[in-house]
Amino acid sequence: MAVLVPLAILIVVAVSVGSWLQFAERQALDTVHTSGSGAADRVDVEATVQRVDAAARELVMRVRVTPRGTLAEEGGIAPAADLVLQTSAATQGDLVFKAHERITTRDVKVALTGGSISDYPFDAYETDIEFWAVLGGEQVPVRVLFSHNDTLFSISPTSTTPPQEAVVGLRVVRSGSLLVFAVFMMVVMWALAASVLIGAWYLGTRGEGLVWPALAWMAATLFALAAFRNTAPGTPPIGCVLDWFAFLWAETIIALCLIAVVVTGVRTALRPDEAHSS
Repeated sequence: MAVLVPLAILIVVAVSVGSWLQFAERQALDTVHTSGSGAADRVDVEATVQRVDAAARELVMRVRVTPRGTLAEEGGIAPAADLVLQTSAATQGDLVFKAHERITTRDVKVALTGGSISDYPFDAYETDIEFWAVLGGEQVPVRVLFSHNDTLFSISPTSTTPPQEAVVGLRVVRSGSLLVFAVFMMVVMWALAASVLIGAWYLGTRGEGLVWPALAWMAATLFALAAFRNTAPGTPPIGCVLDWFAFLWAETIIALCLIAVVVTGVRTALRPDEAHSS
């Protein structure tokens, strides 16, 4: 009974901390950051990050354009004149909308700079998104409403407001939940390696010979650890921080322990035969 009370308190604390972290991440995903002009006659750009591809060093952003005031027709469904939404160099291509035609949502790719996926799960990237609009040959004010939906990444926007343009600087890092899970994976890998090392030391010092259940457990751990590593979210490449901090060393320790136990077990098993033959 004395053990159950601290255990119950620990469970409540863990669930409370987890709920708080989940709520904080959910709030970050639901937050819309605004940048640009607040003029009545403007072009609103709703930019939502759908997916971050760290391997390709780019993110996919869904863009919805809505003219306001005298720049719009039918409540913002169509522009009153030809509308060109120009973007920064990091964004692959400008967006063109014909006058009096219904505006459709577009997906655009934005290049990321800085960082490397080999730093997983501590990799970080940066980029800038800019929008300025030309309607009927004249530049018009722009307002950007930025948000993101990729739960594997946390994006911190920094807004600036130059005249009639909207500029948002983005810093992209792994989300808190992914970082916690990746660190947990590294701790588990080292714990499993330590368990196998202790088991190998016990079998070697006790002279138990070939203990087949122990050998099966060690071999299963060796292969299970590789499968466990492949469950890391975000498909990290071989040779990333996760591997060099834990996985490769844990696999090496377990493999060497397995070989050592087999060698010492065989030598122990052959001693009675040698004594009997002599």
